Amino acid sequence: MTWHDVGELARCTSLLAPGALVFASHLPNQTWHQTVDTCVAIRNLGFEPVPHLPARRLADRAELDRVAADLAREARVSRALLIAGDARQPVGPFRASLDVLATGVLAAHGIRRLFVAGHPEGHPVLSEEELRRAEHAKLAFAAEHGLELAFLTQFFFDAPPFLRWAHMLRAQGVDARLVAGLAGPARVSTLFKYALRCGVGASIRALGARPAQLGRLVGERDPAPIVRAIAAERAAGLGDVGIHLFSFGGLERTCAWLHALAA
Repeated sequence: MTWHDVGELARCTSLLAPGALVFASHLPNQTWHQTVDTCVAIRNLGFEPVPHLPARRLADRAELDRVAADLAREARVSRALLIAGDARQPVGPFRASLDVLATGVLAAHGIRRLFVAGHPEGHPVLSEEELRRAEHAKLAFAAEHGLELAFLTQFFFDAPPFLRWAHMLRAQGVDARLVAGLAGPARVSTLFKYALRCGVGASIRALGARPAQLGRLVGERDPAPIVRAIAAERAAGLGDVGIHLFSFGGLERTCAWLHALAA
């Protein structure tokens, strides 16, 4: 959810399980105070807040310390999604999520359960080798410092790239939680807008190459087939794999869809 969705969240209490993880995004021009307030609202309604922390939008270590302290004190945050962020140039000294991890500030404030970005469809700037090296560097750091680390992907529209990536990591001995980012039900035009803005990889390019299949693949259709494909692989031994929903079509609508699928 975004900070704009706080008014909808109360209507979702009957649609989500108590204690469900609700992620609070950090939009361009959003203040850290708005992130903290969103997390407080999530906590007050009985859910577990997980704020997005884009490293490149942190001015310095003092701001990181202040944000972490506020999140821990006011919203009892113990989890966060730590990402580099999409800013071309960082506003401070942090270019990558590992730069923030290395300060030890998050752990010092009790934020020790971390999600970091997974890239099953590649990255617009980094090579495959660089991506794999970054994944293992984060895993090594987490293991050394007693942190719980999970990988969460950008949203995608096709299950096979995610499943290939997951099987590759498992074959390398990685047993960390892997979370598939999926767009909840939304209009095609909305999904394309966010996909292009977020630099989504091969699956969006595949959709552009197959316009006749757009309605079947994204449209007003829900992502249940992808969820079922991932669930089947999990049941077959893929390990700790989950899903994360981006509520581009509206928070309450996304929660209602998830509730119906669970039923």
